[in-house]
Amino acid sequence: MSSSTASPADASGSVNGPIGESAAAPVALTSRAPHVPADRLVAEMVPPPRFDSVRFDTYIPDPNQPSQAEAVTVLAGFAAGLGGGTDQGGGRKRWFRREAKPAAPSGPRGVYLDGGYGVGKTHLLASLWHAAPAEPAQKAFGTFVELTNLVGALGFQQTVQTLSGHKLLCIDEFELDDPGDTVLVSSLLRKLVEAGVALAATSNTLPGKLGEGRFAAADFLREIQGLSAHFRPLRIDGEDYRHRGLPQAPDPYDDETVKRVAYAAEGASLDDFPSLLAHLSKVHPSRYGAMCDSIRAVCLTGVEPVPDQSTALRLVVLADRLYDREVPVLASGRPFDELFSEEMLQGGYRKKYFRAISRLTALARDAGPLVERCDG
Repeated sequence: MSSSTASPADASGSVNGPIGESAAAPVALTSRAPHVPADRLVAEMVPPPRFDSVRFDTYIPDPNQPSQAEAVTVLAGFAAGLGGGTDQGGGRKRWFRREAKPAAPSGPRGVYLDGGYGVGKTHLLASLWHAAPAEPAQKAFGTFVELTNLVGALGFQQTVQTLSGHKLLCIDEFELDDPGDTVLVSSLLRKLVEAGVALAATSNTLPGKLGEGRFAAADFLREIQGLSAHFRPLRIDGEDYRHRGLPQAPDPYDDETVKRVAYAAEGASLDDFPSLLAHLSKVHPSRYGAMCDSIRAVCLTGVEPVPDQSTALRLVVLADRLYDREVPVLASGRPFDELFSEEMLQGGYRKKYFRAISRLTALARDAGPLVERCDG
């Protein structure tokens, strides 16, 4: 829900509207500062639009990486072992009512997907959510950041009470670089395991660490203090599918092209990049998804390296929300692989920055047809 009038478009993020001079003028993301109630944060804990239709049988394992096919088999078995059943009161759990839970079974109650960027971990995690034999209100899916935002909105105890009524919690992109948040989520997960909730999580191995064994898995199991016995680490090897066999990221366009497409493409936004970065500091990251409601293409002029770490981390969250919604990004200025300084790429948040570069590069490729349709 935005505080500004949205352009006419659906909320799917797909680009299938007409392009022509009659399209509405683009909106500016900088004009949007939406309020997101806590119940929406809970209700939206489902796989994002990009992963609505994924299933285990739509995952295409790389034949050169046997760990990928193995992961499908293990996760399908894990989903089947969760069991079914519905709530006595009409088949759906209420969000804010604590439900009686059976005692947690012994043995691993969770899986952790350990692998590099773009090997399909989120695809597999979302497939697990879809395959779990439970009502949608009995399972939750969200990124690590969204989970910490939920705790911030509801408070720790209310979050425990709300999620304890679930059969499965899937956490994408578990962050290992924020000790405070990691300890917070570790405490939350411990409470949920005690309530019988099954867990699944993903994180990223740095490109430079591939081939060095269970780097990310070891970090994960150490950081979620005391929970390691509940997780089975599952290694997934491979290269980034977003760039596998594809050309390099397209060069940035000129300002005139970006503006022309923004005015021609229905549901497009148009912003000056430095102004957008400044605006992100005024909107809580939990609201970035709502800020993108109805946006079907993001057009940016004057892309330049981000000036500091706080700004960079906010941009990472926006990139994740745009990628989740499959929103193409058309930009002028510097290419996306020059957004973050070498110091940032070598620092503690490097995993997030590499992920953002990968995802923004994929969205930049997706914007190519917009230019072709406009020029045609």
